[in-house]
Amino acid sequence: MPIILTPITRRQFLRSSLASGSLAMMTSHALADVGSDHVGVDSNRLALLADTHISADGNRVYPGTKWPDSPVKESEHESVHIANCLIQTVKRVIALKPRPAHLIINGDCTFGRGSEAEYEQFLKLVEPLRIAGITVHVTIGNHDNRQNLWKLIPWLKEEHMGVQADVIELSHANLILLDSGNGVLGDEQLNWLVSQLDARPYKPALIFSHFNPYPNRGVRPIHGMRDGASLLKVLAERKHAKAYFYGHTHEWQHDQRDHLQLINQPAVSYYFGKGHAHGWVDMKLTAMSADLELNCINRNHPQHGDRRQVPLKKL
Repeated sequence: MPIILTPITRRQFLRSSLASGSLAMMTSHALADVGSDHVGVDSNRLALLADTHISADGNRVYPGTKWPDSPVKESEHESVHIANCLIQTVKRVIALKPRPAHLIINGDCTFGRGSEAEYEQFLKLVEPLRIAGITVHVTIGNHDNRQNLWKLIPWLKEEHMGVQADVIELSHANLILLDSGNGVLGDEQLNWLVSQLDARPYKPALIFSHFNPYPNRGVRPIHGMRDGASLLKVLAERKHAKAYFYGHTHEWQHDQRDHLQLINQPAVSYYFGKGHAHGWVDMKLTAMSADLELNCINRNHPQHGDRRQVPLKKL
């Protein structure tokens, strides 16, 4: 079951932080921005993030456009301040009215290979979300380490089949979160997915996992998950499986195969293509659709506010 950071009160947070000594690690603006005002929380609104890639170094700046065979000239690479991207995203999500009840980070929380120091930095940056009453869910990506993640927050550990997998049941749709951290789901997890979908045939399902199910058609060639074809077959055979959301490619893309929408989430952190968008997605669920709006870190980016819609017609 993916890590779930359940909402806590400001008083609970301050008390637990003082006891653990972690309050000193919090950035001063994080607490100030949350405030004590009571803002409504919408159970049918979610913030969708992917590829936050938080480093143990809070000042890490990284040129995402610099990769083998990149078409970007050496003198023209574009870099981002990784932690600041997540800090800005957290502040903007908290500022929404109403706030989303849930926030999903779809893999690659950390920059390296999921060290304890990276998760300590990551948890510090997402803690304001919990204070604001937002439940945070995390799937596993190839830069994550399950054991270190579980070790850092053992009281939240929910393990199934040795991986993180969960079902979030909402009024308009069920969200199924999978673990493709090794680039493969595996037969056991695919069978579990089938059982969860078949147990809930009368409500639309949205499936989340980090890896792209087929080779990326975007700027950087990236192989898909090794059993992506098996995943797509399972979803194609079940009409109530309406969309598959994934990260990993650091691009905002949208495909469709028959009834199934495929939503490629952009990275919160660095991007691979020069001038490409990075940010997060605001998702609003209704009885008829999942309405998606791209929120770019750079609000002047031409794709900021880009919208997509996943039909959720009741069966």
